Amino acid sequence: MQISNFVTFMMVLFIATGISAPASGSESKRQEMPPNILFIMSDDHTTQAIGVYGSRLANLNPTPHIDALAKNGMRFDRVFCNNSICTPSRASIITGQYPQKNGVLDLNGSIPPERQFLPIELKKAGYQTAMIGKWHLKKEPAVFDYYCVLPGQGKYHNPDFRIRGDKPWPENVIKKDGQHSSDAITDISLEWLKKGRDKSKPFFLMHHFKAPHDEFYNAKRYNSYLEDVEIPEPANLFDPPAGSDGSRGMGSGVGRKHAPWRLAKSLRIPDKLNDKDYAKAGYQKYLKRYLRCVKGVDDNVKRLIDYLKESGDLDNMVIIYTGDQGFFLGEHDLMDKRWMYEEAFRMPFIVHAPKLIKGGSTNDWLINNTDFAPTILDLAGFKTTPDYMQGRSFTAALKGEAKPNDWRTSTYYRYWMHMAHNLAVPAHFGIRGERYKLVFFYGCAPNGKNRTPAAWEFYDLEKDPHEMHNQYGNPEYGKTIADMKAELKSTREDLNETDKKYPAIQAIIDANWQ
Repeated sequence: MQISNFVTFMMVLFIATGISAPASGSESKRQEMPPNILFIMSDDHTTQAIGVYGSRLANLNPTPHIDALAKNGMRFDRVFCNNSICTPSRASIITGQYPQKNGVLDLNGSIPPERQFLPIELKKAGYQTAMIGKWHLKKEPAVFDYYCVLPGQGKYHNPDFRIRGDKPWPENVIKKDGQHSSDAITDISLEWLKKGRDKSKPFFLMHHFKAPHDEFYNAKRYNSYLEDVEIPEPANLFDPPAGSDGSRGMGSGVGRKHAPWRLAKSLRIPDKLNDKDYAKAGYQKYLKRYLRCVKGVDDNVKRLIDYLKESGDLDNMVIIYTGDQGFFLGEHDLMDKRWMYEEAFRMPFIVHAPKLIKGGSTNDWLINNTDFAPTILDLAGFKTTPDYMQGRSFTAALKGEAKPNDWRTSTYYRYWMHMAHNLAVPAHFGIRGERYKLVFFYGCAPNGKNRTPAAWEFYDLEKDPHEMHNQYGNPEYGKTIADMKAELKSTREDLNETDKKYPAIQAIIDANWQ
């Protein structure tokens, strides 16, 4: 791995942004280092619940402090995960690899220390690394210089954290009684920033909130937040996906048209209500619980930013804010994630970097979560991305440069956990291009069992951004669909995401490809 000289990197950064480098003193020493990098990720925080993305919820002003990062930085509009569930998404972020490459196909996967590639590489560049909050990759995050992580999903209230200590992993535990997890995670990060880090080195801190993951238990101070507000409904709240036999009637929802999600019981919606009123009442309770957790995240982001201002670090930093995937907030009468539909598939991604980005910028390159690690390494001064990473740096986008001619024209997605957890989501894969999306529901477990109908779906996202009309059988799109099938096949081969190891799935693909 070639690593650029720190001083050279920062001088290039100064020249690119038109800022003069300081001549001497402690400030000069600070600026000679690569930028500190703060990577903030919330669990299940979707673009619809971030004000700057301009959704129907924007007028509620749910995230003023996260929005401020975008207004002084860059908002990315086409960032996607390659599997919309927690563990695989996090595995792709930490490795820069797709699931079959890193071995994490579902929630049972793990990333051992020798494959925790992002902190491994950053330490080569002299970075001090820390991982605080939700980890969810099972194995000890031992590569990080410091870690304090929730066990599994962790608890919303009175959370426990696993730390490095005298006992073997995972037996060293500290407890934060009387606290909400969002507050506790931020307290721990602030303590590390103030007292734990070596200020002679640049730092990379992964600060991961548990919220707003499902069940949505907010800190008590938010109990009255939005209580008397009518939350705007999505236009398709009463319109479940009806794209094909592969998806029709499946998934878990707010109303009675889908299988009830476990949250529905705790919402305590009166059974006597008719179907429409039942869905409307469930939606209001669901969204208020979700947005109260979002409010706690946003307020704690402010605490981090306030400290960085006070410490003088803010201007020499890259702050990234993202979620580990998207999430349905009643669209198509759906809750949860998992689907390749836009609301679950699309990730928020905001970057604040005063020395690199023109404030208020937006970007529409097709990016996915395998690209995060290469981009962070590029920002840290790496000249090339490690060969074993499958993603690609998009630092040029941050600088406002033109998209390279060889940038990807589509992004790949695969959901493996067929009909898992009573959520009734069938296994599927597909590609999303600049305008069109092609999805194949193969509908079975890897061993071929528990089959649901195999089917194709195709959407023209320019004409139908809410994916209400499956155009797979429309002859007007025949050539486009054929071209996308060819691209899907070649993409799967290029990424080693085929089903050669799973003959039952491959047989379904072969029988239904045409």
